[in-house]
This record gives sequence, C-alpha cells and structure tokens, in this order.
Amino acid sequence: MDIQSIDLNLLVVFDALARHQSVTRAAEAVGLSQPATSAALARLRAVFGDPLFVRAGQEMKPTPRALALADPVRLVMETVSAEILHLSAFDAATSERTFTIVTPDIGEVTLVPQVAEECALLAPGINLRSRSMPRDQAGAALESGQADLALGFFPDLRRAGFFQQRLFRMRYVCIVCQSRELAGERLTVKEFLAAKHVVIRPEGRDHQFEQFLQQRRLDRRVAIEVSHFMSLLAILPGTDLVATIPQDIAEVIARHVDIRILEVPLHPPTIEVQQFWHRRFHKDPGNAWLRGCIHRLLRR
Repeated sequence: MDIQSIDLNLLVVFDALARHQSVTRAAEAVGLSQPATSAALARLRAVFGDPLFVRAGQEMKPTPRALALADPVRLVMETVSAEILHLSAFDAATSERTFTIVTPDIGEVTLVPQVAEECALLAPGINLRSRSMPRDQAGAALESGQADLALGFFPDLRRAGFFQQRLFRMRYVCIVCQSRELAGERLTVKEFLAAKHVVIRPEGRDHQFEQFLQQRRLDRRVAIEVSHFMSLLAILPGTDLVATIPQDIAEVIARHVDIRILEVPLHPPTIEVQQFWHRRFHKDPGNAWLRGCIHRLLRR
C-alpha cells in the first residue's frame, strides 16, 4: 500500500470509530456530520479491503483487521499531536534548549551575566552560549540558525530579513587612573586631545567613537591599542593613560581597579544597544521567549 494514496484524515475517523464504536459518537468527536463520517468509513473500507466496523445491535464492532490496526493508528495520532501539532509549545521551566547569543566582549561582561541570572531563575535547564564574531558574520549566523540572537551594536543588521528591538542607549565616558592629576574635576578638550590614549579595537568591529573623531578630523595620540575592554584592568592602573569606553564597561572596571569616571568633553553620540534576530525564527516560541526575557530585563 502506498502511503501517498491514503488521506491521513481518515485515520482520525478510524481512531474515533475504534474508541466510540458508533458512527454518531465518532462524528461528534471529530466534528463531522454523520453522513461525512459514514463516507469516511466507506473510504477506509476501500483502502484496507476490509469492513473494519460491522453493526452489532447499537454498536459498530471492530473486525479482527480493525483490532490489529487500532493500536498503531492510536500511536500515529498521539505522535502527530505531541511532536508535530504541539511542537511550537515552549515551556521555559522544563526546557533544556541551548541558546546562542552573538555579542562582543562588552556584552559578555555587562549583559550576558544578567541574562544568565534571569534564566537560572525562570528556566534552570536552559544553557546559554555567547559568541563574539565580526559584524559581517553575525547576520549569516542568525540566518543559518547557528545563533539565536545578536545583542549589542550591530548596524549591519539593520536591513531586510532581520528584526530589531531597541533595549537602551549607552553613553561614552573617559576613565583614568585615580591618581592621575587633572587641572579640574573634568577633562577639557585640550587635555583630552593632548593625553596619551589606550584604545580598544575589537577584531572585526568598528569603534563608533573612532568614527566620531575621524568625522571631525580630531587627532589624538594612541599610545596603546588592544582588542578587549577587560585588558584595561591590567593596563590602566598607575599610568596617565585615558580610555574612552561605554559607561557600562567603565562601571564594571571600577569595581576591580581604582579609577575615575569622567565626562567626555567632545559630546559623542550614544550607542544604541539592540537585539536582532532573523525572520526565519520570528515565530519560534523559544526564540520569542528569550527575546521577551531580554527585553524585560535590559530595557531602560
């Protein structure tokens, strides 16, 4: 028998007849009229070459062939119901799914710990994986499903095929060693431009503040260049260096080393932190749950 020749809806009728042994009750169970259910039974008899259900008094008793089919058909119905029709269900409390978030190192330090703590409370079986990659690779990772979300500043993803949701804006600040002498309580533009700077240029990612300076043709001396924000923990103490970084990472660094956080005298633009996902997974319940969790947690 070729499965393509079988209308799988007929199995729903068969299962109802096997359970209720009545055309009337089976019709009520599956939401069909009695004539439509009788017609489905006629088609089932033709497909299987057997009467399947024979009237005996007020009931339709199964034939030996129908008895042999009853359990396999019930299994098919349960499988379709549990693994296909209800596949979209997502229970965070019991899920053991692994979610992958693309975010730079600043996101791993300032954002991912908050998300991980929230997931530990609401979804203890869920695993989080954070990946840092160049911006031009993030889109491909989201589209292929290798990553679920991108979290941070990703201007390349503001295009067709991707959804975006703003979480908050983050401003730039300057940080210096606490012992560094200043003429006043804040850096002047002259002091800023004359200072020796340590600059963070993550691999494969542009620094928005660098672009801001270039657009205004402002030069400064870059004494040290590194790839990771957390390198400042070892580099900055005991020096007269200045680092211009997002405020959130400055506050993290201030917990570990003795620094001063100062206003940037040049009034650079803020950083728009967003979450991005590909349209392929817009309706995915797990992805939607994680997005909602992050939005509730991080929006400001």
